[in-house]
Amino acid sequence: MKPVIGLSTYAEQARWAAWDSPAALLPLAYAEQVAAAGGVPVLLPPLPGIGAAARRLDGLVLTGGGDIGPAAYGADPHPLTHRVSQGRDRAELELLAAGLAAGLPVLGICRGLQILNVARGGTLHQHLPDAPGLDGLAAHTPLPGRYGSHPVRISPGSKLAEILAPADGHGSDGHSTLQRAVPTSHHQAIDRLGDGLTATAWAADGVIEAVELGEVSPGQHPFVLAVQWHPEVGDDPSLFRALIAASNRSTPAGQNSPPPTNPAPPHAQTPAPQPRRLTRRCDIGRALTCWSYIHALPPAPRAGTGAAWAKTASAALTKVGRSASGSGGARQTESYESCPLC
Repeated sequence: MKPVIGLSTYAEQARWAAWDSPAALLPLAYAEQVAAAGGVPVLLPPLPGIGAAARRLDGLVLTGGGDIGPAAYGADPHPLTHRVSQGRDRAELELLAAGLAAGLPVLGICRGLQILNVARGGTLHQHLPDAPGLDGLAAHTPLPGRYGSHPVRISPGSKLAEILAPADGHGSDGHSTLQRAVPTSHHQAIDRLGDGLTATAWAADGVIEAVELGEVSPGQHPFVLAVQWHPEVGDDPSLFRALIAASNRSTPAGQNSPPPTNPAPPHAQTPAPQPRRLTRRCDIGRALTCWSYIHALPPAPRAGTGAAWAKTASAALTKVGRSASGSGGARQTESYESCPLC
């Protein structure tokens, strides 16, 4: 059976025929690439509770789009930060948390890379021309509505190098450097790298162009990879093929394997998260991710200890949100001695 791949979508005002209405939409190239690689693409609208879809998926693609609200990583908004959708931010953080908890392989594209970084506590350059030491928009953003191209240097021995290496294996052996020209269109990029992420590709000016999740928690899939460029409009389908291959090897949605002969009772299938004392401080990005994870849990694990965990997380998120909104956007953190958010 073909793996079912969820793709996050835009929330935009759209026009078709005689209609002009808010819509959940996505450029067709994403779905075409997933289908061509052997998957069944399913579009996921940016709505509250969408993380529950993760239990019915075999893989997840976090797609490109507008800027992430800088409050999610504790920053003041730049004048040129635009097309922010807090609803989409929350939905994709929820999807990512639920996907990781369900053991899904994840591919992030452009904005999807930035969502992964913010979810792990990282930050973003909001406008590349204002980032010291970088080339600004010259290499990364062509004319509006068009994709440019620039080379990236890929870390030898990385998962990305293994996927993109040519047939002769050059660049995948841990020693040879692999370079690729990639289609690009973005004005933001990773600033501080998120916890547990490893940068595996860079543009000539040092902009991080790809990351991989190096610290895989129990139950998570080892394929968690994101790129800053747009492979869906390129001529190399390797990343989509790798995602489908990883999805075929995982069965979090129960789609590709028969049910067990003696299934465990529902309350035993997914252990409830256990509260623990924080050893470091949290920010609103981390809180949003953990709050989303709570709501993505099945009802049984969410009960009992899970319910207490959710209540504490809710109070913590409210506290962090008020702190951020009441400070002019400045980065605010608080310590929650009994909060399990980290």
